[in-house]
Amino acid sequence: MSVGVEKRGAVTTVVLERPHARNAVDPATADALVAAFEAFDRDPDASVAVFFGSHGTFCAGWDLKYGASLAGRDVRAELALDFPEGAAPPPRGPMGPSRLELGKPVIAAVAGAAVAGGMELALWCDMRVMEEDAFFGVYCRRWGVPLVDGGTVRLPRIVGMGRALDLILTGRKVDAAEALRIGLADRVVPRGRAREEAEQLAHEIARFPQGAVRADRRSAYETHGLPVRAALQREWRNGMPTMAEAVAGAARFAGGKGRHGDFGSI
Repeated sequence: MSVGVEKRGAVTTVVLERPHARNAVDPATADALVAAFEAFDRDPDASVAVFFGSHGTFCAGWDLKYGASLAGRDVRAELALDFPEGAAPPPRGPMGPSRLELGKPVIAAVAGAAVAGGMELALWCDMRVMEEDAFFGVYCRRWGVPLVDGGTVRLPRIVGMGRALDLILTGRKVDAAEALRIGLADRVVPRGRAREEAEQLAHEIARFPQGAVRADRRSAYETHGLPVRAALQREWRNGMPTMAEAVAGAARFAGGKGRHGDFGSI
C-alpha cells in the first residue's frame, strides 16, 4: 500500500509510503490519499490529522515517470481532472487531496524534501512542522510542470505575493530556517522528530472543544479577501452555532477550571 493510516485517540496520521519514488504521487496514490483524508473527515472520533511522508522524504511531487508515460497522448483527457465552474465536489487534484475542503485541521510533518507537488500538499495543510534539514522548493520549474494543486493560490496567501513569486519563478530551494522566517513553516524541530512533534501538536489541538476550533478555522479561510463587513458577518454566522459549547466552557471556568493559566484539566 502506498498510503497508510494510523490512529491514536483523536489524532489520525496519514502516511505516504512510496520510498522507491521518494514518495512521488501517481494516480493510484492520489486516489488513496483522497480516500484516507475523506475517511478522516467523516470519522466522528477523529479531530486532527497529521500528514507524514515515510523514509525521510515528505513528497517529491508528481510522479514524473508516470508523466513521461503520457507522451504523445491527450494529457488533459488522460488525467480527467478538469475543474469546471461550479463542480461540487470537484475532481481530485493530480496530487490527490489538494482540492478537498475538510472541516478539520491537518498538520504536515515535513521531513526531507517537500518539493513541487509535495510542497503543494504541505501548503494544503493548515500547519507545517518541519525538520531542521528539510526543505521546500518549486522544483517542477526545471521540468516545465505547472503548479496546479493550489501552489499559486495558497503560497501567496501564506507568505505574501512578493516572496511567493520569488519561490515560484526561481524554483529555488527553501531551507527550514528561511521557511520559518517567512511563515512557510510554523515549527522547526530536530531531524527525525517531525512526526512526533506534529502528533503532539495535534493532540494539543484535539483537547479543545472542537466546535469552536472548526468554526474559527472555517472563518479564517472563508473570510480571506472579503470586505471587512462581509467578513465579520461570515465570522458571526460561523461562530454562533457553537455558543452552547461556549456557555458550557464558561461554566467550567466559573467552576474553577483553567485558573492562573493552568490548562491541564480543561
